[in-house]
Amino acid sequence: MTDETRLAFAHPEARAAATASDPPLDRISLRDHVVEADIGAFAEERGRWQRLRFDIVVEVAARPEGSDDDVDHILSYDRLTEAVRDELAEGRVNLLETLAEGVADRILSHRLARRAFVRIQKLDRGPGALGVEIMRTAGEEARAESALPAFAVLLVSAGEAARTSELLAGVGEAVVICPGPPGERPIVASPAAQWRIDLLALDQAAWLIAAAEPRLSVVASRTEMDWSLRQGRPTVWAPAKMLLDASGEGQPAPDDLGALGLWLAVRHGAERIIAPEGLSVPAGPVPVVRRPA
Repeated sequence: MTDETRLAFAHPEARAAATASDPPLDRISLRDHVVEADIGAFAEERGRWQRLRFDIVVEVAARPEGSDDDVDHILSYDRLTEAVRDELAEGRVNLLETLAEGVADRILSHRLARRAFVRIQKLDRGPGALGVEIMRTAGEEARAESALPAFAVLLVSAGEAARTSELLAGVGEAVVICPGPPGERPIVASPAAQWRIDLLALDQAAWLIAAAEPRLSVVASRTEMDWSLRQGRPTVWAPAKMLLDASGEGQPAPDDLGALGLWLAVRHGAERIIAPEGLSVPAGPVPVVRRPA
């Protein structure tokens, strides 16, 4: 077996050793750390917990000579398991690559960490283990992004779609429209199926609003929304994708326009929520401004 093939299937510790600097750095590792998570890009994976196995190696700066036997002076092993736990707590992700990047970033934020090797494998997607492995170095420049402009979340109910142009005219800053659910939609016995039906209804409502105002961009992902706001375009949110990708904790009900608007405003850092008189909006950190219904 060639060295390249051997290293491709070896533990990340072997790869770290094979690519070590001169003089080599100290290393700490985490092996066979198995947790359960809701992850995956395929529809059949959504809502189904599956086992993930993490193998992590971190190269660390050597302790200065004379350092005492104090855990505060090292990169603790707990930092590795905490990076996994905290990144999973951020919300549902589709790709192992995304999860691995987040775990590596958390580890490399420690002042002693120099390189991180992260391998993640899915254990329940077939007869073998499907996985990804990345290596990241501390100090690698992240892509610079300009700050988002100040913007408001404008709540528009299904019955107000025809008034979209009028409602936009009353907003002085960048805006993202959060659509309300249509009054009529199929009702089924399965909660999982009903959830999907309700999300599809929200996306339909977004497109109805966009049809009434040609200037609007319909966006489904956070990346699309950020780009649209930076371009100064009025935007309407199609909620299904982001709600499907989010973790269940604190997830708003699809038929609660006020809760949907607050959820979007908090996650994206909106400066205010513009809501029609009489619509209930849960208390939260984003101020609510009322407009005529």
